[in-house]
Amino acid sequence: MKTLYIEAFAGISGNMLVGALLDLGFPFAVLQQEVAKLHLGAYRLILEKVTKCGIAATYFNVQLPEEHEHEPGHEHAHGHEHEHEHEHEHEHEHGHEHGPAYEQQITAATIAPHHEHRNYADILHILQASDLEVKVQQEAAAVFKAIAVAEAKVHGTTIEKIHFHEVGAIDTIIDVVGCILGLHYLHIEKIYISTVTTGQGFVQCAHGLMPVPAPATAELLQGLRTQKGSESREMTTPTGAALARTLMTQVAEIPAAFTSRQIGYGAGTWELKLPNVLRVTLGDSADAAPDTATQTLHILACNVDNLNPEIYPYVLERALQLGALDAWTTPIVMKKGRPAQELSLLTTAQHILPLQKLLFTETTTLGIRDTVVQRTSLTRKLVPVATRWGKIQVKVAALAQTVVNVAPEFEECKAVAQKEGLPLKQVMAVVLQNYYQGRNDED
Repeated sequence: MKTLYIEAFAGISGNMLVGALLDLGFPFAVLQQEVAKLHLGAYRLILEKVTKCGIAATYFNVQLPEEHEHEPGHEHAHGHEHEHEHEHEHEHEHGHEHGPAYEQQITAATIAPHHEHRNYADILHILQASDLEVKVQQEAAAVFKAIAVAEAKVHGTTIEKIHFHEVGAIDTIIDVVGCILGLHYLHIEKIYISTVTTGQGFVQCAHGLMPVPAPATAELLQGLRTQKGSESREMTTPTGAALARTLMTQVAEIPAAFTSRQIGYGAGTWELKLPNVLRVTLGDSADAAPDTATQTLHILACNVDNLNPEIYPYVLERALQLGALDAWTTPIVMKKGRPAQELSLLTTAQHILPLQKLLFTETTTLGIRDTVVQRTSLTRKLVPVATRWGKIQVKVAALAQTVVNVAPEFEECKAVAQKEGLPLKQVMAVVLQNYYQGRNDED
């Protein structure tokens, strides 16, 4: 299995990860070509080879029109509030080391407003109106939804009402999509990340002076191991935290079954005492077992008979975002004949505490049962299937090297059905037919 191991000793941000993936061999031309499918207006993509504490690294950046209107000389204005790492979401420190390897590309298009405060629905519209593959759209949407949920909780509102400030800007949209494009291009199936360095101190952002990590970042990092580090700066941004939560699995050290093949470095902007880089190692890791995997898990359960039923879907959705492997409700009858719901969350040990907090704060339960269970599951993989609507992923499960279950990815098929005005069952049937036809062709 092609695997990426990320060392976030200098934090993590969207553009640092894009830079690291470019350093691994993700072609800049492919990034330009794919990002153009977002139809975002005018911007400039920058690719630089820089040195951080003696380490050669790749620096990626997105400049918006007013940032380069005074060129030559790169005397950029500093009044922007959009997030870009490690300039961060708060104010730019454009200390670029323009060396002989400096490259920059301009994407010409009609200039569109880019400092408007977009909400989650606006971001979804941009993604769904793009010409990107459905899987890329969905993964990017998941990252922004994680940010929206965190921001909504911090500000005491809903994801429908929350307005992105820094992370709704064009550069951050390109960062998120660029990361996902790079991961897809390099065929990475699994991503591990180390302990995440957050930085410390205070930072100025759109809402005023905030502690580091910023509230939304801190919310996104719940359930992950973090450390402050020695730098009084924001080392991990909301985008970096959202990418870690949504796409990555945290480990204490490189897995024993991991074999390193290639190392890449993505640079931040600041000059620090430590190398301001994100180190990523591309390699191979073996599956836990050839056919099935047995894992010790926990079921957190509580009985609730006095909760507004409108809240249950939110709790289940939030639980999955906090690391639950599955979440469900079961109708039950409690004492005195009261109809109720048993709310159950399947999780690993590392996510127990944030999930317990969720149940206590978002439901009316007074107690939670923790049952240790053993789950044996089939090994699964996602197989891209070519269709007339583009590639759609199919989840394939095998036992003793025999395929026993095949299921088209529901969200991808749903998106196609809505876009094309087709019955969902028809889209799913075509995907399955194409999958089996492809297998016959291979035979």
